[in-house]
Amino acid sequence: MLGGYDTTSGGNAHRADAPTRIPVPSLLRSLLSEHLDPGYAAAAREPKSPKLSSRAAQWGWQLLAAVTVAAVFALAWSQAQATAPGMRESQRVLAGTVRAAESETAQTAARRDELAAVVEVEQRRRLEGDATGRMLLADLDRANLAAAATPVIGPGLTVTVTDPGATPDLTDVSKQRVPGSRQVILDRDLQLVVNSLWVSGAEAISVGGVRVGPNVTIRQAGGGILVDNQPIASPYEILAIGPPHALQDNFGRSTGLQRLRLLETSYGVGVRVSAGEGLSLPAGSVRDVNFATETGP
Repeated sequence: MLGGYDTTSGGNAHRADAPTRIPVPSLLRSLLSEHLDPGYAAAAREPKSPKLSSRAAQWGWQLLAAVTVAAVFALAWSQAQATAPGMRESQRVLAGTVRAAESETAQTAARRDELAAVVEVEQRRRLEGDATGRMLLADLDRANLAAAATPVIGPGLTVTVTDPGATPDLTDVSKQRVPGSRQVILDRDLQLVVNSLWVSGAEAISVGGVRVGPNVTIRQAGGGILVDNQPIASPYEILAIGPPHALQDNFGRSTGLQRLRLLETSYGVGVRVSAGEGLSLPAGSVRDVNFATETGP
């Protein structure tokens, strides 16, 4: 066994028969006697690192958040399952109410048309007997035509506009005229076409089977278009009664057709313009005209 390091070794003092200690360097002595590196011992004596503590706290909060989210979704799912039968019943009742209202509206409109026809026949029978009555009937016919209150049959133009279908490449959004929507034809396009037909010489116009007259609007409603508050869908058929050849020539130079041709080239919209005979337009809805009057002193 090696002796320790003698601090007096090499001195002048010497005793007889005493063992001589051999100096041993401290590094070699530490390697032979201390088997654990001092750094490990110091690390073991130090408290836990703040970084490890904060990381553990972070993981704990994340776990708590995940558990909370899972609990919220589970609660929402259970509530949805509990209320689903009641919601389906409410939807069924509302759908039945809507269908009943639509049926009643259709019956009322049919009854109105029958009564209007009766009034028309009786009105003509009483006014056609003298010259004054015939003049009054002529004025009334002109007013009804201007108000789109009578059905019309005659030659004219048919303009059919078709929204393009979805392309096979669903990732192609470059042809979306409205971001997030595949719809290309908008209310302002149909408005421009109708106005161009009026300017071109049309005497009566219908859009999607709805007669265009005073107080009739063409408006966008979400993903659909309403004409006089009635929904229409692609293909949009616009009928215009008037001199067919002059109407076609004038409309061919109009801004409305130019807009449609631009949409056809840019977005693939279908545009077809044809002249025809015997176009039939229904009568439009007649509304009361209210006049404002000054009141007070």
